[in-house]
Amino acid sequence: MSEHTVFSLHTREIGPMENFVHLIHDHDTGHAAVIDPGWEPETILAWAKQLGATITDILLTHSHFDHVGGLEGLLAATGARFHLEKRELGFWHRYPKVPMPTTLPVVCEGGDVIRLGKTAIGVMHTPGHTPGSVCYQVEGHLLTGDTLFVVGCGRCDLPGGDTREMRRTLHRLRTEVPGETVIHPGHFYGPTAVSTMAEQVLHNPVMQSA
Repeated sequence: MSEHTVFSLHTREIGPMENFVHLIHDHDTGHAAVIDPGWEPETILAWAKQLGATITDILLTHSHFDHVGGLEGLLAATGARFHLEKRELGFWHRYPKVPMPTTLPVVCEGGDVIRLGKTAIGVMHTPGHTPGSVCYQVEGHLLTGDTLFVVGCGRCDLPGGDTREMRRTLHRLRTEVPGETVIHPGHFYGPTAVSTMAEQVLHNPVMQSA
């Protein structure tokens, strides 16, 4: 858990594919945003209840099945809004392994800020793994989904993947994100659960070649 004056950031590994689900808890309102509910919505609901948080928003880094599989159940249980980058909306319609919910998303773009009470969550468009992949920035933290792992990056050989776009994205992360920023990936694929951008620039081969 990362504790700040305004918010807390919590992470749990949930599901059979080493997915990390993140929960941002705004202290002022008690509202929470869940990032990438890929599995077990009942586990996420119990987790939020234990934290004393009310889920009002669901933020998707991209639309692959292992990041959205629990979305429908969570929406039904909470009535939360869910946020999706505009290019990812079109991509999801073309390659639906999981049907899109009947609830319409709140469409976002890079540069937008999602407000969760007093907590500001910035949207950074980071294509490469999928056309509308995003990272979410919140006060010294970057939630990277499948864009950047600890010592790795997301695959580009799946539908919607683009190696050139990924290289541009990784170069942008390397040059624009402060080194002290804590990186929170979408999977526990590396030697540690989290890292910093400075560590990744030094030790992540995909960052060194970007």
